[in-house]
Amino acid sequence: MEKIVLWWFAIIFQFLLLVNGSRVHHARNTSANESRKLQVSHPVTMTITSSQVVIDNGIVQLSLTNPIGSILVVKYNGVDNLLEPLQETQRGYWDTMWSVNFDTLFGSKFSVIIQNENMVEVSFKKIYDPKNPNSPLNVDKRYMVLRRSSGFYSYGIFEHLKGWPDPSLGDARIAIKLSKSLFNFMAIADDRQRQVPTEEDRINGQVLDYVEAVKLTNPSNPRFKDEVDDKYQYSDEMRNIKVHGWISDKPHMGFWVISPSYEYCNGGPVKQDLTSHVGPTSLAIFFSGHYAGPDLGVSLTNGEAWTKVFGPVVFYVNSDSSNDHIILWEDAKRQMNEETNKWPYNFPASPEYLHADQRGSVSGQLLVNDWYINKDAFPAKSTYIGLANPGDVGSWQSDTKGYQFWTQTDELGNFMINNVRPGIYGLYSWVPGVLGEYKFSSYVEVTPGSETALGQIIFEAIRNSPTLWEIGFPDRSAAEFFIPDPLPGFENHLYTNTTVHKFRQYGLWDRYSDLYPNGDLIYKVGVSDFRKDWFFAHVNRRNTDKSYSPTTWQISFDLKSVDSASYYLHIALASASYAHLQVWINNPSRPRPWFDSSQIGKSNAIARHGIHGLYTLFNIEFPGTQLHVGENIIYLKQASVNGPFNGFMYDYIRLEGSSP
Repeated sequence: MEKIVLWWFAIIFQFLLLVNGSRVHHARNTSANESRKLQVSHPVTMTITSSQVVIDNGIVQLSLTNPIGSILVVKYNGVDNLLEPLQETQRGYWDTMWSVNFDTLFGSKFSVIIQNENMVEVSFKKIYDPKNPNSPLNVDKRYMVLRRSSGFYSYGIFEHLKGWPDPSLGDARIAIKLSKSLFNFMAIADDRQRQVPTEEDRINGQVLDYVEAVKLTNPSNPRFKDEVDDKYQYSDEMRNIKVHGWISDKPHMGFWVISPSYEYCNGGPVKQDLTSHVGPTSLAIFFSGHYAGPDLGVSLTNGEAWTKVFGPVVFYVNSDSSNDHIILWEDAKRQMNEETNKWPYNFPASPEYLHADQRGSVSGQLLVNDWYINKDAFPAKSTYIGLANPGDVGSWQSDTKGYQFWTQTDELGNFMINNVRPGIYGLYSWVPGVLGEYKFSSYVEVTPGSETALGQIIFEAIRNSPTLWEIGFPDRSAAEFFIPDPLPGFENHLYTNTTVHKFRQYGLWDRYSDLYPNGDLIYKVGVSDFRKDWFFAHVNRRNTDKSYSPTTWQISFDLKSVDSASYYLHIALASASYAHLQVWINNPSRPRPWFDSSQIGKSNAIARHGIHGLYTLFNIEFPGTQLHVGENIIYLKQASVNGPFNGFMYDYIRLEGSSP
């Protein structure tokens, strides 16, 4: 009997060990903030003094300067402050550039919007005073802390009243300066994560062609020696900037910026902008001219009235007892998905922020008609389609004042654009593999609760004649073309073993002169391969005296016959930076080119390691008398010479005509 009792005792003991072990494993794979949520639900409290506002939900304690509204302290996981101990207004702050002035949007009026055990929302208002030389805007900076939430939210309402002076705003953002002693591992995407050098490493390094690019000559960690660091190497497209941030080794925790929507950002889903970079710094960018030029700032004219809500964005913190950074990254992505699914939020109190029941939807099916590709209209698969301010074809990419709402079609071209603010919009799209852009023939009106069904709509693609030849793939990017290796000693090792992000390496524009030392690029249709033989950027030639010269590329092609009908040369640019395109057909000595763009573009994507900027399309018609049987050559000259960064990135080039 005693043996039986002992046997059962052993069985029960092993079972308890298994259960306890399971709990330990679960705790190791559950962030500390999730564990706290399971243990206790602390009410949200707030303490207000003449200099600070402190909000605490038992997980995170947020301290804000009063009445300025800067982020002073983020207390979490036993650490008194996750931010670097800089001046009180330089740790976490809103800012904007207007004209040539840097404005950190100091508030002058503090008020409590909501205070209860489940939520606190506070406001710090910057109120325009015509007597003071600051931006002519009212800016209401809001912060929110929710019960059981491991982090905090922030959004802002920018207001320009009718008749006020006209501001020209270059950008608007929230900047967070994290503790240097804690955070040294940066994560932007699944394939873009690494330990990074320090700010001091950059200060002690060699500045390259511009101040943001630094070669690390004497870093504190020898593994970074001779690497290049540049904050623009960590940029991404808006559609991908959903979560990014930093991880601390001890204690093991993360700080993340989550953007659940980009409806308030400028330039649409493929607009590129900054994320996190050495500092350690994390940014929430609302609008800027990065990769597009100053035209993508907000310029108000003739005293026009303007109001826009930016955000909310989420500042999320997590932690666990392991040392596996992937666990924290995956948890941050989980939180990002949770926040995205809750958009639009139902808790912001500003009447300018519209909740789901105040919005509408637009649906339909987008088809493409290009008789050369297919005799019947075919579905626009996995295509971005969106609503933006009324304008011309493609105007959405330079729209900055309004909101934009984008989605992707399914395999049949069906789309549903949800949660659209009331207003009158243009409907825009572009289709990978199809030249040109789409704009719906009518404007679309959205009202609260409306469900607008457009049915089938047809994108009449650009098509005049059969394709004689083409270079590249029409997708608004130069990513398919040849991208060289960086010079040894000028790499960022994050991108050493990747082809997807190779274009982010420093100095690739200068490799053209190395690869074509004795003459410019010649592309032979039917022989050359654009993936190997078409340099990704049409740039100037670097001379031995460090001056630069214009370059002329040639496209050589044979025709077996020629008729007198019109031919069509389509040149789609993925980017242009203070560039000048001239085109000759078979006669480069002709005084005037057949086509002359004059100076175009301010994107600076070549210098900023972007693979595209603003899209431009030129459709050039010319008579068959310009061609002849046998070899023909089209000459493309980049004629603007002000330095290394003048140039284009081509997206796609196509010649159409009736003769083979």
